[in-house]
Amino acid sequence: MAELVPTTVVGQAGLHALLRDPGQALIAFDYDGTLAPIVDDPAAAGPEPGVVEALARLGERVGNLAIITGRPAREAVELGGLDGAAAPASLVVLGHYGVERWDSATGELTTADPPEGLALVRRELAGILEAAGVPDAVIEDKGLAVAVHVRRCASPAAAYRSVQPPLLALAQRAGLVAEPGRHVIELRPPGMNKGRALSTLMGEVEAGSVMFTGDDLGDLAAFDAVDARREQGGAGLLVCSGSTEVTGLSERADLVVDGPPGVRRLVEALVALLDS
Repeated sequence: MAELVPTTVVGQAGLHALLRDPGQALIAFDYDGTLAPIVDDPAAAGPEPGVVEALARLGERVGNLAIITGRPAREAVELGGLDGAAAPASLVVLGHYGVERWDSATGELTTADPPEGLALVRRELAGILEAAGVPDAVIEDKGLAVAVHVRRCASPAAAYRSVQPPLLALAQRAGLVAEPGRHVIELRPPGMNKGRALSTLMGEVEAGSVMFTGDDLGDLAAFDAVDARREQGGAGLLVCSGSTEVTGLSERADLVVDGPPGVRRLVEALVALLDS
């Protein structure tokens, strides 16, 4: 079970608590870069082969299974095939960092109205990217947020440096925040973050232990939520879906796995331990 050996004492305690009482556990994952490989086209981000089936088996053994993503909840469900025959029977998908919620038990989606500032962003964004010298950046309109991807640019790092200052200024004028990620900057309402979403879900299900797996800077807030839980005497396990692009999570994680393939093996290892 090399895929499931936390390197920290607090992480080992979190794993032991999960295995001791899986019915009270909350296990949550990011989507992009964690359950799905990062790809040039965000609309083509299908799940890691075998991971949905592994999640379905895990969902049969633990009390609460969730995905917390910056994507719209319905989009993540459709991309991941999370409403198909092979998907977990009991799953909550929190989209837009918790503003949206989809529940597999009912198939229902709850959402919110878009922030007023997005109208300004939509009007000015193309011109701002042109002025910054990166007209080939990809604009992804998520409905409640807008993301600018520079992965397809000739020099993603240089493009990122060029767009970051004007996007920060645009976000401020629009009353939004500009959140950095892996070759992406997202303009979204303040207060939307995975830490708040995870904390709310922990309280809702009265989780006895919590495990969260993520890969990008937006997942640090969820790491903070698990750390806060542990500081209050609770049990938690932090897992990083490792990459060479982001190191902030791996430095804080109790366990680092090798990207989405490693996440799939991690889920399979957890299922095997729960069955042993």
